[in-house]
Amino acid sequence: MSDAVATTPPIKRRHTRFWLYELPFSLVLVLTIFGVAYETFSRQPIRQYWEILAPFLVLVCVGAGWHHAHDNAARWRLVGTQVLHWLAFLIVINLMLLPTVQRNFSANSTGLAILTLLSLGAFTAGVHIPSWQVCLLGLIMALAIPALAWVENSALFFLLMTAGVLAIIALLWWHWHRRRA
Repeated sequence: MSDAVATTPPIKRRHTRFWLYELPFSLVLVLTIFGVAYETFSRQPIRQYWEILAPFLVLVCVGAGWHHAHDNAARWRLVGTQVLHWLAFLIVINLMLLPTVQRNFSANSTGLAILTLLSLGAFTAGVHIPSWQVCLLGLIMALAIPALAWVENSALFFLLMTAGVLAIIALLWWHWHRRRA
């Protein structure tokens, strides 16, 4: 009995530690998808959002690669390369959001282009750190590009499907409620 009690806390602690370690990667993914979706549907560039997200990406990448840097010089090199890496992507994103450039892009294409840049940035950062979690984050972002494009193009389809499902549910509820009475 005491053996079972003694083994339970380390397993819970391991799961908690795992989810806490994975939380920043999930948060970056959610924030990126939210930013792209907001920019696409509001049809307004949100430059400040990306400027706030970039330092968070630096922190996540530095945190993921920190255990590979064994001395202070390697840690400073990691911080410097990640700052420069994400600064370059932020500059390109800001160039895309310039009014003269925006005239050539729709809001949908701008959002997808930013997601493409961020997925490429995350994947290449993961390769250089090296961190499989950051690489996976970049791959998931890349897979979200065609998914978001399909959702944007199929919004009417989703609306009609949702209305149909709700109508069927209402009809079944009405029929069930009528039968009980």
